[in-house]
Amino acid sequence: MLRFIDSTLTRREWLRIGTLAGLGLTAPAPAGQRHSPGFGKAKSVLIIFASGGQSQLDTWDPKPDAPEEVRGIFHTIATRTAGVRVCEHLPKLARLSDRYCLLRTISHDDLDHGSACYLALTGRFHPRKSSNPPPRPDDYPTMAAVVRRMRHDVKLPYPAVHLNGPLLVPEVVSPGQYGGLLGRAYEPLTLGDVRDSAAELRGLEPRDDLPAVRVDRRRSLLANLEGYRRKLDADADVSARRKQAHDLLSAPGTRAAFDLSREPQRLRERYGTHRAGQACLLGRRLVEAGVPYVTVFFNTSVRGQDKTPDDTDSYGWDTHNDVFDALKDHLLPRFDSTFAALLEDLEQRGLLETTLVVCMGEFGRAPLVALEKTFAGSSPGRKHWAATYSIVMAGAGVRGGMVLGASDRRGAYPATTAYSPCDVAATVFSALGIDPEGHYRDALDRPFQTSEGRPIRAVYAG
Repeated sequence: MLRFIDSTLTRREWLRIGTLAGLGLTAPAPAGQRHSPGFGKAKSVLIIFASGGQSQLDTWDPKPDAPEEVRGIFHTIATRTAGVRVCEHLPKLARLSDRYCLLRTISHDDLDHGSACYLALTGRFHPRKSSNPPPRPDDYPTMAAVVRRMRHDVKLPYPAVHLNGPLLVPEVVSPGQYGGLLGRAYEPLTLGDVRDSAAELRGLEPRDDLPAVRVDRRRSLLANLEGYRRKLDADADVSARRKQAHDLLSAPGTRAAFDLSREPQRLRERYGTHRAGQACLLGRRLVEAGVPYVTVFFNTSVRGQDKTPDDTDSYGWDTHNDVFDALKDHLLPRFDSTFAALLEDLEQRGLLETTLVVCMGEFGRAPLVALEKTFAGSSPGRKHWAATYSIVMAGAGVRGGMVLGASDRRGAYPATTAYSPCDVAATVFSALGIDPEGHYRDALDRPFQTSEGRPIRAVYAG
């Protein structure tokens, strides 16, 4: 049964939201908001980050009655949820609509990849909005780093992992992926092409013929080297990272979680043997191993197709031109198969009940198809658009078969209550049992509120 949630917004309310967003602020959460219906329901959070700006009009929020220059050339198909239609190139996900909730009114006003990715990955607006700034040590920490800082109960060597990273925008490293003001000791482990990750991690495994005493001597040597580095006022974060490597070396169960060769070949092929597919499979393995926070960058670059248009692995969702060719031939088939395989695999293993899955990007695409002469490509595409776009949530108590919010007839602006990436971050923290209204402290003992947003309660209650 189709369920559209939220009352309509007045123009005054929409302007208020826009003003708050423009200042990088959200209204303070009311008393009692911290314990939302989903509080503490997730043992793990798995973020599938569709970087580049996934077109809401050509995926989750099609407008079949709009003019062609708005709706595009794709047709729509029915989903398992009565009254809900999605793009024709998402047939597998259409059949799984009862497992997830569509949020169609995520909204903000940051229009460039770097700062918008920062917003999505930290839940905070960047001071240089609509720009591509480099990562800085005084950035707000990525959500994964906050989880590492706040979840003292987790004893795993790597309680937060980024896969298929680092994220590029499109050729420089995006801010928002690192420890920022918390320091590098709290950064997530980042792996690139995980099809080679077993080889990377094998370098940390002790040889079979290596006696325990030699392992201890190595640790002793490491301790002496770290002491020397401290005397030289070297970066203390380096020793923290080395200690993490030794912790990983000492935890064979954790090492095994990274070994994709343990999975049946048939399942690996269901996910897809490409970079994104294997990263999603490894994400599931890490969740199964108890890792609380995993981000899979579905696209390692927001727009790598400019240089290698024949390499589907290089494609990001930044489709300024050739949007329909890029979606039909490269992006949507892989996304549909891989994300559907992930949801089904999690459910079959009983992990979806305790895993909050969030599929999101930094913004959407414009409700107008047009050719941009300053970008590569010969056919029309869509510009950046953040005023309204769609994300997906599933698992850990999220109510499936539901649509939360509605955009206007052109898919341009929210017609009902808008939610910001700050609210998404608050929902993630709340799901993990971390109070969004609580505080963490940085290396200088300064307090910072965990989140500026409010948990999106309606994804649980309906």
